[in-house]
Amino acid sequence: MIKEYVVNAEIIAIGDELVTGQRLDTNSRWLSAELAILGIPVTFHTTAADTLEAGIEAFGNAVGRADIVIATGGLGPTADDLTRDVLAAVAGVPLVESPETLAVIESRFARRGVTCPESNRRQAFFPHGSREVANPNGTAPGIDMDVSRGSRRSRVIALPGVPAEMKPMWTATVVPAILASMPEQATIRQRTIKCFGAGESAIEAMLPDLVRRGRDPLVGITAHEATISLRIAARGRDEAECQEKISATEAIIRECLGELVFGIEADEIEDAALAAVATSGSSLATSEIGTDGMVAALLAAADPRAGGVFCGGTVLPATASEATAVALASRCRDEFFATVGLGVGPARRGAEERDVIEIAMVSAAGVETVEHILAGGPTLATARAAKAAIDLIRRRVMAVVGSGRGVAP
Repeated sequence: MIKEYVVNAEIIAIGDELVTGQRLDTNSRWLSAELAILGIPVTFHTTAADTLEAGIEAFGNAVGRADIVIATGGLGPTADDLTRDVLAAVAGVPLVESPETLAVIESRFARRGVTCPESNRRQAFFPHGSREVANPNGTAPGIDMDVSRGSRRSRVIALPGVPAEMKPMWTATVVPAILASMPEQATIRQRTIKCFGAGESAIEAMLPDLVRRGRDPLVGITAHEATISLRIAARGRDEAECQEKISATEAIIRECLGELVFGIEADEIEDAALAAVATSGSSLATSEIGTDGMVAALLAAADPRAGGVFCGGTVLPATASEATAVALASRCRDEFFATVGLGVGPARRGAEERDVIEIAMVSAAGVETVEHILAGGPTLATARAAKAAIDLIRRRVMAVVGSGRGVAP
């Protein structure tokens, strides 16, 4: 049995835009989930301003109470990017320029035909004794160093605040480095199950004690625009042991959630819907009013992977409020010579003074309609409604195909 790596971690997010509320700190949430997979609990989240004083206090406190400190932000070339200075001050060591790093930074600018600005030379300086974390997607390398404070010794890893740079660095360099330092190394494998049709809390309630701290394998749950992702993370002696754990947990999830599960990994609801249409030997057209063309946009982007079963879609202005979802679905089905028509009507006030939108599917098998409740801000509500419309196609086409009735005329 793989033993849990009994240490704790703290995450520090650096930036004036974070402490003032101008930007949401998504890095800390993502890193917490990643550390949980490694069996490392996070005990503190700290947000610090772009000042030397705030940084020294934040890192000083973190080093005094955490075995691993992961920080994001403050590694850029400007005067307020002070993470390297803060780490040097906390560790009591000087900053030293790395000629190798400077050459890499200069070469990046040279490939673009420009001279490296003097300010970017700052990014080649590291606290003495630290280790560089390579950044293949930017000019700001990360810093990995050991810092002592009293009797405690912490490993501090500072990464850029840009997620597109930070995440690949974490996966490619930081995770292997942390695993190598564990007293008993382990193989870690992950699998993501994608769901749609119920809220995050409802799905969690449907799973028998799967989403809890300390479970092996760990199951994490996240939501994005009503799509629920269940990430299974297994630790074991080797690949086979990890996959055995993942398969057993995935089987439980699929049994409990049934048709709410639509795919894995990078699959989206539009991929699943078009796959169902293709499997049935059908074609699809859409017409929408209340979803700002998002239904057609999602399906058009996914269609090349489905073999060209999306015939096209029309987007009507909100002023066309007299059109019903059923009429829209029937009309686009005829216009595009499709076997399945999907219509999304205008937003209107429904029961209990709630804003709703009608969604309809028309095929040779008949007419299906649902009333979708709009929730969240305007952008989120539109995205959820578009996905709900696409999910109607997925579910109904799958049901019709399973019954053997067919959807084609």
